[in-house]
Amino acid sequence: MSSAKILVIDDEPQIRRVMRMILSASGYEVIDAKTSEEGVQKMREELPDLVLLDMNLPDVSGLDTCRVIRGGSDIPVVVLSVRNSDRDKVDALNSGADDYVTKPFSMEELLARIRAVLRRHPGSPEAGPRFIKLERMEIDFDARRVKAGDRPIHLTPKEFDLLRYLVAHAGQPVSHRRLLQAVWGPDYGSQVEYLRVFVNQIRKKIEPNAAYPRYLLTERWFGYRFVPPE
Repeated sequence: MSSAKILVIDDEPQIRRVMRMILSASGYEVIDAKTSEEGVQKMREELPDLVLLDMNLPDVSGLDTCRVIRGGSDIPVVVLSVRNSDRDKVDALNSGADDYVTKPFSMEELLARIRAVLRRHPGSPEAGPRFIKLERMEIDFDARRVKAGDRPIHLTPKEFDLLRYLVAHAGQPVSHRRLLQAVWGPDYGSQVEYLRVFVNQIRKKIEPNAAYPRYLLTERWFGYRFVPPE
């Protein structure tokens, strides 16, 4: 079962009820909104892992809503629309959508599309490595457990999410802003000291010597990089 959180933005109550019922039965946590304004607000407050966005909303168009979401976040967006022309699909993808599903659709197809998008997105619970071993330390991302031999190591939820994001981008330098927005949400981005505290706490828990980190390296004036064991 997935632990991903999905935000459904659709103005039709019946669609929202059906989505909530089926997605919840599939193991997803579901929140919903009936307008673009409410949806963007909930996105910032709830930090979902994926947005299902109807193209026709009563206040702001789905395309403009997608641009707003993409302007401050890399949360995956799947557009749902009755329009099926190539032009509509191209416009949605150019606005930042990750996928485009034409109504009517089967729920089996939609669930498959959701799983595929989440797997491609490094910030989501369904993406990235499920397990990694660092010398005698084992990190199980699915179970959210860390052990050094037989001794459990406690990571806070945010420490776990931050480490998972870095491991998903192993070998790549990741900027402060990207890390903050991916883990804490689109309203973050400039709190570098805040991020530094979390990185230092993770180093104390996973590095053989936190003063001379081997795995979680600083990219000076830019961000951080996870170096996997050889």
